[in-house]
Amino acid sequence: MTTEGRNPETTEIDLASPLEIARLINQEDQKVAGEVEKKLPVISEAIELVSDAFQLGGRLLYFGAGTSGRLGVLDAAECPPTFGVSPETVQGFIAGGNQAMFAAQEGAEDSEAVGIKAVQEAEAASPDVVCGLAASGRTPYVHGALKEASKRGCKTILVTTVPDEQIDLVVDHLIAIPVGPEVIMGSTRMKSGTAQKMVLNMISTGAMIRQGKIYENVMVDLMLSNEKLAERAKRILMIFSGIEYETAEELLSEAGGHVKTALMMALGKLDLDEAKDILNQHNGFVRKALLSLEKS
Repeated sequence: MTTEGRNPETTEIDLASPLEIARLINQEDQKVAGEVEKKLPVISEAIELVSDAFQLGGRLLYFGAGTSGRLGVLDAAECPPTFGVSPETVQGFIAGGNQAMFAAQEGAEDSEAVGIKAVQEAEAASPDVVCGLAASGRTPYVHGALKEASKRGCKTILVTTVPDEQIDLVVDHLIAIPVGPEVIMGSTRMKSGTAQKMVLNMISTGAMIRQGKIYENVMVDLMLSNEKLAERAKRILMIFSGIEYETAEELLSEAGGHVKTALMMALGKLDLDEAKDILNQHNGFVRKALLSLEKS
């Protein structure tokens, strides 16, 4: 596997100064974005696949081990506060269970049966999308999860960091980002982890954009789960509509904390029911709703 090879650029990193260590790591990291760019067409297909699943009430379920599994759990955990979706919409599962998030559970990834059981317990079924995350592309836990998901009628994605030809598993969308040997041989938390994080950002964010969670380039469906997000919501209303802080606070309160509704009230000069109605007519897309007001 290329992820297990020795990197000829870093064979003397053990003699390097702190600055040189940082330079070598940065030099290798810069290669990652270029490799991800080569796979944008298949990433775009994955975005559309997940968006269609959401539209039908399906979920995005990540399955991985070690660093890969943690990245899936992280991406899933960040979706509710960022996009206002329920925690069930995007979920992350890691070999070894929740405790594996904080301490390595050696051997947990070595069983296809464990991956199969995880998918069964998640009750995966169409229109869910199951996304496997495996730097090596051959993690048994991930293979088991993807095979079981396919049997259950789910669409499947595999995100890996080895070349396509090293993968012997059939999935609907293979996103292989061959990042080459790591700075430290076999340390796939480095370039491989970076590549997977970039891809997951694109898939989940892209699918949420396609669901109307963004207006222009601003999160307008965020969940006001803490003071920072509540203040951000007020600032969003102020930026787009030019209203004062107190007015933004009042509109958010009237809208029950739903930013898109408050935004439509501010921009469209609408009451609560009118704002809700026009958003529903346009499936929650703020821009489409505003354009319809301009035409009427």
